[in-house]
Amino acid sequence: MPVETRSIRDRSAVGRFPSVTLGFGDDSEEENEEPEEEGVTKENACRRWLRKVCPCCCPQPSDNDLTDTVVTGIDELEKDNGTDGEKPGTGDSELDELLLKVQSIDLMKSKSGVNRTEHHTNLYQSDNLIIRRGQNFQMWITLSRPFDPSTDELHLNLQTGSLPAVSKGTHVIVPLVGELQDDRWGAAVVKQDGRRIKLSVNSSPTAVIGQYRLTVETNCASGPVVSTHDPANDIYMLFNPWCEDDSVFMDSEEEKQEYVLNDVGRIYYGTQNQIGVRTWNYGQFDDGILAACLFVLEKSGTPASGWGDPVNVSRIISAMINSPDDRGVLEGNWSGDYSNGSSPTMWSGSVEILNEYHKSSGTPVKYGQCWVFAGVFTTVLRCFGIPGRTVTNFSSAHDTDVSLTTDVYLDENLEPIEHLNADSIWNFHVWNDCWMARPDLPPGNGGWQAVDATPQETSQGTFQCGPASLAAVRYGQVFLKHDCPFVFAEVNSDKIYWQKNVDGTFSQIYSEKKIVGHLISTKAVGSDERNDITHLYKHLEDTVEERIAVETACSYGSKAEAYSSPTAQDVALEVLMDGEGPEMGKDVELTIVVRNSSSEKRNVSLHSQVSVMYYTGVHKATVRKDQTDVEVLPKEEKIFEWIMEYKDYKGQLIDQAALMLTLSGRVKETQQVLATQFSFRLRTPDLVIKPIGKAAVGEKMAVEISFTNPLPQVLKAVIFHVEGLGLLPARKINYGDIGSHASVSLTEHFVPTLPGLRKLLASLDCKQLTQVHGVTDITVEDKSNAG
Repeated sequence: MPVETRSIRDRSAVGRFPSVTLGFGDDSEEENEEPEEEGVTKENACRRWLRKVCPCCCPQPSDNDLTDTVVTGIDELEKDNGTDGEKPGTGDSELDELLLKVQSIDLMKSKSGVNRTEHHTNLYQSDNLIIRRGQNFQMWITLSRPFDPSTDELHLNLQTGSLPAVSKGTHVIVPLVGELQDDRWGAAVVKQDGRRIKLSVNSSPTAVIGQYRLTVETNCASGPVVSTHDPANDIYMLFNPWCEDDSVFMDSEEEKQEYVLNDVGRIYYGTQNQIGVRTWNYGQFDDGILAACLFVLEKSGTPASGWGDPVNVSRIISAMINSPDDRGVLEGNWSGDYSNGSSPTMWSGSVEILNEYHKSSGTPVKYGQCWVFAGVFTTVLRCFGIPGRTVTNFSSAHDTDVSLTTDVYLDENLEPIEHLNADSIWNFHVWNDCWMARPDLPPGNGGWQAVDATPQETSQGTFQCGPASLAAVRYGQVFLKHDCPFVFAEVNSDKIYWQKNVDGTFSQIYSEKKIVGHLISTKAVGSDERNDITHLYKHLEDTVEERIAVETACSYGSKAEAYSSPTAQDVALEVLMDGEGPEMGKDVELTIVVRNSSSEKRNVSLHSQVSVMYYTGVHKATVRKDQTDVEVLPKEEKIFEWIMEYKDYKGQLIDQAALMLTLSGRVKETQQVLATQFSFRLRTPDLVIKPIGKAAVGEKMAVEISFTNPLPQVLKAVIFHVEGLGLLPARKINYGDIGSHASVSLTEHFVPTLPGLRKLLASLDCKQLTQVHGVTDITVEDKSNAG
């Protein structure tokens, strides 16, 4: 493999090297006359003076002049000279031993190989290495001589984007490390076979996605060498829904098979009473589609440094699928005249559209309507590794004035005023859901997010929409980004009729509450059935929760007066937790306080819902719902206990899980809305660590580690970890099973190596219980004191 050789003229150890030409030319005779220890090449004094006066006219000889000689023909030259690998007689070919050069790189790119299969990228019809971030991959590097870890250095350079920068995460320097760590870049030598070394490389779960240019840099006493970039060795990095530390992580294997790996889907259309369906070929793995999708990202003009955040990437794509302001993939056309392109109904998949856009260097494809925009959007999401699906909303509202209502304006004679009636209700509208954590939003808003590529309204000056948290839409929290008001109006706005008054103002004369947002549909996981997901977007129509969501949302809209304000706001709602909070394996007990500060009785209809969340804030499951009516006397503070039994939540807990209690209600007398959310976690027990015997440097001692299982179920395949600086290196103990409510203890022996106050740490891990740990202080005496 060709290499770029960096300058080594300052290095005294290789002072003769710059003039080496492997026996070609006359430099060797000159060099033999120069003492080796001087470390410089003899040079004409006149030329030295000229170089000092005008370095641009007479530059110092560059090692790049030697690149071709260094790179190629070394082995062949030795064979031809009959030396059987020995150095040529001049001694100048010691260059081959002095520098450590990369001769070839094998990225193990085969679709059936371990890299592609373990990264779930074997379906991509491409011969490139396609991997997912946060997961390790393997590669072979053949060097010019055997790698010596005691004297040789090696690291990988990965660069993406037009202006790679280490600070932006677009130039990644991957160091050689002794042990790989899950959350960062690193490479470890796992096998050495003569001049070949096998590396296991781990990437960061937050790495920028895209096409990385790979070079390998080596260094030894003789100087550094950087391999020449070979496009065949470019590495394509994707999001990783199989990696728990990736913000697009999805724990259900069946859902990943559907929302990431399925390349054919179903798109619904028609009316709520006559639902039609068509099959759509997403084709995210087809030859050229990954390149086309990356071209869409590049065409956006956004910096590659932002391509590690799925929130940002999905928003960019929502803008780039349509064409009005950025010459994106598809030009919309609802005129009925498609003579200059293809009718939107003609398309049956995304592959032809994306390939045409790519091959034309970014000329928008004609024409698309909502289901075409959405179909292409799903392709790009799944291609990049973001779980995505195509969603159809029947009786879908288009709110044009951020009122969060669908408004109909009538004149004095109840005739429509056409120029004012910009809002509309579509028979159906198709958009997308994508799955991701939302660390930029309050907990509980992760999971499914609505994104829409159909150019209806601008968002921050561009035709884009989302990602809008479905949880935020459901509860009417339209103040959360991105574009929650627009999505809320699409699925849950009221249709309000306004009549013009004599003085030119308008008065509300009628409202319809169940017109918008019906039978929100997507393809079911693992089958061609229709899955109704309306409940994820809105509460059941006409329930207290649904009305509260509507009024909460509209209070932030431009027509808040459409809903009567409460006559008083004199009732307060609060959730309290005793002490350090509930323990894992036990019933949860919280206190709910309802305060009435008025001098009149108040009746409150209170609804509660408990959800399990991942630590990232992604909603996992609703575990319980309740409704109760509370009567609060004048000036009374009513306190009541809220209890959830262990059996209600035991089957839903996951690693580092939190629970969220959502309370909402309405005061009957004043129509005041009450709402609050309270997040809490279930405390895990500590490990008890008890030192046994005296602690002294060089003398054997022991500790006893005790633990009681808090759960009424068996803990399977329990592993203990023990470590302490100056006490013992990290040690893993495969303990086995621990019975329901059983107490266990184990004794570990070790020999302290450092004196002073030391901390011994221990942790327990198993599938049923995590976040169990303990620590103890151990004062270690020095050898002299111990004696």
